[in-house]
Amino acid sequence: MIHSTLADGRWFKFSLAEQFANIGSEIHRLVSADKNHDYARFYAVFDRALELIDLSLSDPRWKTGYKEIARVREILCALYFGQNEYNTSLEALDDYFFRFALVVQINK
Repeated sequence: MIHSTLADGRWFKFSLAEQFANIGSEIHRLVSADKNHDYARFYAVFDRALELIDLSLSDPRWKTGYKEIARVREILCALYFGQNEYNTSLEALDDYFFRFALVVQINK
């Protein structure tokens, strides 16, 4: 576990918006690493993003939203390990998650 303190229970205290905002932070770091051709950093951040998505998938509160969370994981993996079957970009995912960060900031 990369995020061991989050996996120990702290992650499950976050709202869905907070979880997605944190995932979005990693996605934003992916965009930056990709633009800078920093592939060592890219793959480390990619692993962290997948781990946070997996933590959200394991959160029992999101049973009804499970498909959306799983789809995000599938899209992210398809971008780099598949054939981009969803015809999207890392920047589009960054934009998607940025909206959750805004919601979190507005609700503080």
